[in-house]
Amino acid sequence: MKSVARKRIVDVEEEWGVICSLLPEGWQEKARELGAVRRLRGVGSVETLLRILLMHLVDGCSLKETSLRAAQEGWAQLSAVALLKRLRSAGPWLTWIAQELRGHSVAPEAGRVCLAVDATTVTEPGPTGSLWRVHWCVNLLDLRCEFFEVTDSHGGEKFARFPIASDQLIMGDRGYSTPGGIDYVRKRGAHVLIRVNPMSLPLYKARGRVRPLNVLSALRPLKVGEIRAWTAWVKSPEGDWHKGRLVAVKRSLSATRRELRRQRRNSKAKNRKLGPRAKALARYVLVWTSLPASELGRKKVMKYYRLRWQLELVFKRVKSIMGLGQLPKYSDASSRAWLSGKLLVAMLVDRLWHKAEHFSPWGYALLDAAQPLA
Repeated sequence: MKSVARKRIVDVEEEWGVICSLLPEGWQEKARELGAVRRLRGVGSVETLLRILLMHLVDGCSLKETSLRAAQEGWAQLSAVALLKRLRSAGPWLTWIAQELRGHSVAPEAGRVCLAVDATTVTEPGPTGSLWRVHWCVNLLDLRCEFFEVTDSHGGEKFARFPIASDQLIMGDRGYSTPGGIDYVRKRGAHVLIRVNPMSLPLYKARGRVRPLNVLSALRPLKVGEIRAWTAWVKSPEGDWHKGRLVAVKRSLSATRRELRRQRRNSKAKNRKLGPRAKALARYVLVWTSLPASELGRKKVMKYYRLRWQLELVFKRVKSIMGLGQLPKYSDASSRAWLSGKLLVAMLVDRLWHKAEHFSPWGYALLDAAQPLA
């Protein structure tokens, strides 16, 4: 064997050792516990099984190509059908590893932990392919994943999916703009900063008022680029009241036209007609927050909400670079396992990226104090 080829084999084995060092403790034992491995017929070890599955998930190889590569490497003798069955059985195991690789909340030096939540859809191939939804939560300080969950198309966007701790700030788009969602967050001692959908979130001028706040009437005096805030109460389905602020800014004419074009496309896709109230509200950006003005002024509220766009970039990277955009599977079991595997790859890449920030190219740490050369 040529020295270059031999060196490459050594490098690959060393790189695989780095991957294994990132995996959570007890990951091999969990394979048997969660049913990923009952018998290792055709596969030498749990580690080899994970390596083969990652070849399929990361490289985008077909099942047939993956089984051929595994045979050429001397790892296993598996047919494409046997590999598919292995992948289906490994779904809960891959989910467990990915969940264990998640980051943990990191608070800025001054302030509170700020989390952004959202969901993205993934479809199976074909005109009748099933729709899956990946619910994601990231820490906006370092963009590390705090929580994720895979559901079918019936799994709606709601704050109740996410574990929320006291004093956190939770950001969401219009899909989370509901009284029940706000009530869930506030009862856990956390704060909310969400984009307002006036159709699904009634706001009130004062606690106990029967009639909701007339949002359009309050917005009419606004000039383009002007930001204003009003006290706005939210009533939960159980009758509890939560105080907050409605913060609004008026869009420019060009921005309003872009928003109207987007809304018309969405309405046409859902076979609906855009009403006059929706057209009038398209001229404004509305945000509701439970944070007091003493902590976050109205201009900072808008600046904070802009940070939520970082989560959209996370979805873009996962879909375009890691191939999460469209499922190559047709059954529910294989689709769920494939999605879990892709999320595991995303968590591993995240861990590698953070590890590389503290990587020492010479292999040892520098001394705190410089030593004289002579």
